[in-house]
Amino acid sequence: MHFLAILNREGGTLRTTDLDALSDYMRRILSDAGHSIEIEIVQGAEISDALEKAAARADVDVVMAGGGDGTISAAAATLMDTGKALAVLPAGTMNLFARGLRIPLTLEEAIDAYAHGEERAVDIATANGKPFVHQFSIGLHARMVQLRSRFEYGSRLGKIVASWRAAFTVMAHPPAIDISLDIGSTEIRTRTTGLGISNNVFGEGHLPYADKPDAGVLGIYIASAANRLEILWFFLAMMIGRWKDLEKVEIHECETAVLTIRSRLRRHPCVIDGELRELEKKTVLEIRPKALRVLVPSVEAMAEN
Repeated sequence: MHFLAILNREGGTLRTTDLDALSDYMRRILSDAGHSIEIEIVQGAEISDALEKAAARADVDVVMAGGGDGTISAAAATLMDTGKALAVLPAGTMNLFARGLRIPLTLEEAIDAYAHGEERAVDIATANGKPFVHQFSIGLHARMVQLRSRFEYGSRLGKIVASWRAAFTVMAHPPAIDISLDIGSTEIRTRTTGLGISNNVFGEGHLPYADKPDAGVLGIYIASAANRLEILWFFLAMMIGRWKDLEKVEIHECETAVLTIRSRLRRHPCVIDGELRELEKKTVLEIRPKALRVLVPSVEAMAEN
């Protein structure tokens, strides 16, 4: 296979990684396995253009994307329905999409796995046509990301600390949004402090990522928690995979959902795969079954682990 690696020098842990050494490692490991590889190291503002050019090249089989969550989401959006495979370099904070694909969480181990990897078709979701691989959210999570963006951090640990600072601030003044949600023939009207819609349902007993990335459904999580203790438990339960224990979280599965915001929009952004976006009055969310090809460790390699 011919790989094209696109590394965002400003994204995730790549900001503090020796990219020349990493590039040498990629060339050696993939070449020894019989593959060929090109490597482009670009600035964050150049990622979209680099990905689009990669997707248009007939000689590229696999696009290896390295950077934070935004880089991986952009790569998936560009490569969906192209037939080219995405190889995720786990350089983000939580690497939730990579975890769901069972990709090793160090850069070197991921590259080793890709040398003898295999292609797999997985799902991708869209919000008003905007693709996402992990989650669309409003309320608690969106407000937390909005506050976190005001803090300075230069490392993965710094981002985690900033996230908890933002979370405690949100607990003091939790948002409340009036919504309606159409799921098939059912309409839900409620006032929520947080709504998350995931690309496949989160697994249990671990960080919030999908155990089955090709199950073909959206996961819907509607939180009605109000006081600080309930919100703190909500954050902790989601982090350790005990979301089914949350009495004040309503859970649904569906293929299509239509979200309508009944509150005023001025103070309510949304987050798509960790990136703040403008929240529209109406959002149509859909699952796109097996629309994205990814490179994953071989069945034999996963069995060994």
